[in-house]
Amino acid sequence: MAISVLDVRDTFAVPHVPARASVATAETAPRRLPVTIVSAGLIGVLQAVGLLAVALTGLDGFLSSASRPAGWIVGGGLLLLAAWIVACAGSGAALIDGAGRKLLMGVAYAELVVVAMLLVVATSMSIPTPGDIPVPVLGLMAVAVPVGKLLLAAAPSAQQWVAAGPRTKVRRADPVQAHRLLATVTLGIIGLSLTAVAVLAPVQSGGPNDPASAVFTQP
Repeated sequence: MAISVLDVRDTFAVPHVPARASVATAETAPRRLPVTIVSAGLIGVLQAVGLLAVALTGLDGFLSSASRPAGWIVGGGLLLLAAWIVACAGSGAALIDGAGRKLLMGVAYAELVVVAMLLVVATSMSIPTPGDIPVPVLGLMAVAVPVGKLLLAAAPSAQQWVAAGPRTKVRRADPVQAHRLLATVTLGIIGLSLTAVAVLAPVQSGGPNDPASAVFTQP
């Protein structure tokens, strides 16, 4: 009877596993940035830099023109332009970090809507284009940027990158704490060098070319 009870207990009981054996010791491999993520993020950052450069070069001429609109329109346009630049750069950085791709895709969809509206206005009205470029060609060039961002952000590798979450930041040791002796020796050498320069090559004062003497000299 005792043997049967022990057999039943061993059958239904949970096997005892040591705590040390249950802890996983596998090391996580570093994540590699997919090409689609790098390309989409760089497009967003470079677009922000290009918008900022265009704004800085053309803002002076726009504000000094005779056909300048009202002040509140100029202020609103500058505010929208600043928000556009920040959104482009921020969405690209967030995608590279793995925080998400909704902001980048939202900015790209908004850019497509704006480009479509501008194309309608340009075809219905005679608006001069930069470099006398035809309106369809200019529209295709403007649409290529948001479409490229959408295609890259919707790639399977980009979706897997965002689904994995933001990258974990690796803590690095303070170089001063890790190489305290080298830092102390370097600081001592810099101090001795400055002291030697001050002792061996003192500044000559009171000469005709001295700024202080020239100030207090009366004619």
